[in-house]
Amino acid sequence: MAVVVVMGAQWGDEGKGKFVDLLAAQAEVVVRATGGANAGHTVWANGQQYKLHQIPSGILYPGTLCLIGHGVVLDPAKLLQEMAYLRGKGVDLSNLRVSAGAHVVFPYHIRLDEAEEDRKGANKIGTTRRGIGPAYMDKFARVGIRLVDLLDRDEFLPKLAAQVEAKNQLLDKVYGMPGFTVEEIAEPYLEYAEQIRPFVANTVELVNDAIDAGTNVLFEGAQGHLLDIDFGTYPYVTASHPIAAGALIGAGVGPTRVNKVVGVVKAYTSRVGEGPFPTELMDATGEIIREKGHEYGTTTGRPRRIGWLDLVMVRFACRVSGITDLAVPHLDTLAKTGLKSLKVCVGYRLPDGTVSKEFPVGLKALAQVTPVYEEIENWEWSEALSKAQRLEELPVNAQRYVKLIEEYTGVPVSILGIGSERTEAIYRAAMFQA
Repeated sequence: MAVVVVMGAQWGDEGKGKFVDLLAAQAEVVVRATGGANAGHTVWANGQQYKLHQIPSGILYPGTLCLIGHGVVLDPAKLLQEMAYLRGKGVDLSNLRVSAGAHVVFPYHIRLDEAEEDRKGANKIGTTRRGIGPAYMDKFARVGIRLVDLLDRDEFLPKLAAQVEAKNQLLDKVYGMPGFTVEEIAEPYLEYAEQIRPFVANTVELVNDAIDAGTNVLFEGAQGHLLDIDFGTYPYVTASHPIAAGALIGAGVGPTRVNKVVGVVKAYTSRVGEGPFPTELMDATGEIIREKGHEYGTTTGRPRRIGWLDLVMVRFACRVSGITDLAVPHLDTLAKTGLKSLKVCVGYRLPDGTVSKEFPVGLKALAQVTPVYEEIENWEWSEALSKAQRLEELPVNAQRYVKLIEEYTGVPVSILGIGSERTEAIYRAAMFQA
């Protein structure tokens, strides 16, 4: 048996969905433990595309237990929409379970998210406007409403009334916006609760029982390392912990239970939202990569910002999360671009001329660095190589690209993504081994 955490090692959107889907084939339990409907995973299986937001990607495997943990902020309306979408594609949801301890996103959270982004104007964070940040704010202010409250009418209505009164004052006096009535929120949310009730369970017990029983458990990360509220490019971050430790806290599992941490590193860098981006490509090369990689947000459809692979940030993620293995998708995307050479950032040149491997703290310091590149020339690829089974079957410079990642980070690249389908991957090490 083994317990494996899959997390993004960049700014999110690395292609985690593909690798979670691949590894879920060997897992009996898949857990989503952080974030909310602001995250999205795109999975291709049997020629079909699936866009997932709150439900773990393991749901595509019949019989796999899929858990939504305490650390998630749950948008019940969107959860039910996603469930209907999956049922429409013939997906069995009987093994989905939702933690009663998950905090709930309400319409006032969404309106506050939108209002604050609009107020900031050019200084906006670049949120998905899904109410995630305000919901986490309520959680940490200890005024949040959890799913367990929503399932109990007598508990829910007084708590909702108190929050509606407080949020209406904020909306009116700070943002000059209309508020809500208790009734307009309570009626649909109580109905949502009844539809979700059959799926509610004590997920802490379920996941720990599974580990005790020696089954394979997979933790599915959301977003990416540099969006972490503590270790990301603050304040242009999410409101939760996408690092490996966040998955364990959000699920209620101790760190001694984990065997492997898989960091997903896109073969180039992308991000949505604002903030410094040292290797960003503001030219035709960036546009080509964006189009060939279909780099548009799963949740928002926003075009992603594109840059060369930045190993300084990947090394930082490896150190903070104790990453044991790297998974690298989108080598095939770089092949489809027709580019003759690629660049990889292997250091940051500081204003004083020195070169550092350290990822700086603070936006000002990050904005002042100049990337130091190693260039991979004579880049070549054959479409037939999307069926390769071994690294050695790839072109020499593709192999060099992978080896450079390993040498710089000190972490082996154990899985390579060479296409969008499940079968288009190269495994160089088994993940589910204790």
